[in-house]
Amino acid sequence: MAGAGNAVPVPGHSKIYPRSAKGFYTRWRWFFVFATQLFFYGMPWLQWGGRQAMLFDIDARRFYIFGLVLYPQDVFYLAALLIISALLLFLFTAVAGRQWCGYACPQTVYTEIFLWVEEKFEGNRAQRMRLDGAPLSWNKFWRKGGKHLVWLVIGLWTGFTFVGYFTPIRELALQVLAFSVGPWALFWILFYGFATWGNAGFMREQVCKYMCPYARFQGAMFDRDTLIVTYVAKRGEPRGKRSKKADYKADGLGDCIDCTMCVQVCPTGIDIRDGLQYECISCAACIDACDDVMDMMGYPRGLIRYSTEAAIEKDWGKKEIVQRVKRPRVLIYATVLLLASVALATSLWLRTPFKVDILRDRATMARLVKGGEIENVYRIHVMNATEREQTFVLAVEGLPHLALAEGTRTAVTIGPEQSASVPVQLRLPHGEASPGSHRIAFVVSAEGVGSVREKSAFIVPR
Repeated sequence: MAGAGNAVPVPGHSKIYPRSAKGFYTRWRWFFVFATQLFFYGMPWLQWGGRQAMLFDIDARRFYIFGLVLYPQDVFYLAALLIISALLLFLFTAVAGRQWCGYACPQTVYTEIFLWVEEKFEGNRAQRMRLDGAPLSWNKFWRKGGKHLVWLVIGLWTGFTFVGYFTPIRELALQVLAFSVGPWALFWILFYGFATWGNAGFMREQVCKYMCPYARFQGAMFDRDTLIVTYVAKRGEPRGKRSKKADYKADGLGDCIDCTMCVQVCPTGIDIRDGLQYECISCAACIDACDDVMDMMGYPRGLIRYSTEAAIEKDWGKKEIVQRVKRPRVLIYATVLLLASVALATSLWLRTPFKVDILRDRATMARLVKGGEIENVYRIHVMNATEREQTFVLAVEGLPHLALAEGTRTAVTIGPEQSASVPVQLRLPHGEASPGSHRIAFVVSAEGVGSVREKSAFIVPR
């Protein structure tokens, strides 16, 4: 067994063997593992109105989110959602540090799952280290092989589920069973499955340290009142080993017994006693491990705990820490986030579930027809974004005596999620308007879903 640290040197990389932790924060971490995976794996199978509840159908250029149907023209909502997500990240990081990384980040979640599988096949930390150092044998072969087989199954199921958000998953499942999956679907299943297997099985902490940009720019969002995992050095130092019954204070020692359990359970292999490091993902495994040791020694808990730099320096309690949450940076983030969320929600609430485009006939801008009337020709394109058939009524406003020409369709019936183009002729008695371009508006309405008013122009020739 290689020392008391958490990493064992191997050519090109020091492999980290995290020890299993137990405690309050570990239970919370597993809660988020179950919650996130229940959502991810279960959502594609949920039905809504006879279709998949959440489906990003790229081929059909439609995004379904329960009762909401979005089209490429609705990219505004995607942009707004990304802005809100960024603001939420800023707010959460300013208050609670990297707890997203430690509890709900997909890399953390799948690493936890893969480590659990690894422990079932290869044993605890010490047994895994011995197995890696042992020569190849049947015991090592079946344990390593079984672990990788389960990892690959999890990875492929994850890839299949991922593709199921972009292709109806029930159809995809039948294609997989019939070995008739299309080339692109097969590519992404294998690609995402391989990425899951590689990232959670092999790269683990390297993704957090070197690939994730969040670790690099988190410092810009931290301040002295941000909640971080902290070692209370003035209580723990000088550290040193001692017996449980010894009067360690008389010997000039602090509460830290230098057991290195906090290092052994760390998934990124750092020593939190060296201070805050960018590799720390705030998973609190070291807190659970240290609290167990403190209980065993009969010392108070909290030698390693969630706190802030200011709280440690000034010996603040929970009350003062909570009060410092209401600081200018957090209030600004919260206000902007609230305004953006309200704006998005209001926009979605007032959104008319159909779209109208007006195209002028550029070949004939305006012409005189029989009866002494001026005619302009348009093409109205109506897209029904609802999931039921709708009848759309056409009307025009803006000039006195302007009307739809006789024979022009004043209503059009369009099927669910379909579109149609309608040729429209507008006529105005000669002499009713001066020569030039006049502003008009087409009003397209459907019972129960509202109306859309699109501006255009009517041209009167000289």
